[in-house]
Amino acid sequence: MNNMNENTSKNYKSGFISIIGRPNVGKSTYLNRVIGQKIAIMSDKPQTTRNKVQGVLTLNDAQMIFIDTPGIHKPKHKLGDFMMKVAQNTLKGVDLVLFMINAEEGFGRGDEFIIEKLKTITTPVFLVINKIDQIHPDELMPLIETYSSKLQFKEVVPISALQGNNVDTLLNQIKEFLPEGPQYYPADQVTDHPERFIISELIREKALHLTREEIPHSIAVVIDSIKREENSETVHVMATVIVERDSQKGIVIGKQGKMLKEIGQRARLDIENLLGSKVFLELWVKVQKDWRNKAGQLRDYGFREDEY
Repeated sequence: MNNMNENTSKNYKSGFISIIGRPNVGKSTYLNRVIGQKIAIMSDKPQTTRNKVQGVLTLNDAQMIFIDTPGIHKPKHKLGDFMMKVAQNTLKGVDLVLFMINAEEGFGRGDEFIIEKLKTITTPVFLVINKIDQIHPDELMPLIETYSSKLQFKEVVPISALQGNNVDTLLNQIKEFLPEGPQYYPADQVTDHPERFIISELIREKALHLTREEIPHSIAVVIDSIKREENSETVHVMATVIVERDSQKGIVIGKQGKMLKEIGQRARLDIENLLGSKVFLELWVKVQKDWRNKAGQLRDYGFREDEY
């Protein structure tokens, strides 16, 4: 681990917490809420998170390193296989697993699949019931009973990641479970991902929000260059949006380039917040047919199995 702080007190606690669950249960929303800034992209489209995202929360007496995983689902292509391996591998070597469910959806086949995986590990598991603001309080107890009959959870915590309900309670319970340990990261570091990765994710998020249903999982974003202009506070970012078909390229660019311009404008604001500088963002769109099934291109676009 990098930047280990040797000055942490004897009672200091630290550990790694994996957040796992079906697609679209609110894992990234929770992570962003806890860390206090956007490090994981959010979308109402499932399977938004492709790589594990490490978020670091440093308190006076503890440091929690959260790992957000791709939602577990049945793979349909090589990218899907990669996402599944990432999700399953994060269960190994962590101190605690948060199994997050969507209170609105209730128990489903995907949950059965996850629970079977959880039965094979000795790591403590919390059941986190998210989106409780979307259901009647009377529906909560039957939900807890259904899940608790399938697996013995160390804690069951109902929350609303979006509204913030019970999020602090969950943090306190996580802290109780963590072992004594060092501060792995500096107090001001919120993620171990390089800026280049986060910038590409911010651009991809805007494309997900603004384009039609057939595009989202066909989109990758590659950062071509990040340069600070001489004698200037402006950072010049050049990026390429990768799609699988010519028709998708047309949609991403939009009439007279309007869609691409809108994606760029929205992403630029988030990137400026991230870097604390003025940003000039230049976007290009490129077609790479069937890139999600080509191992070489998956590696080029940052999906490297050997890192997980």
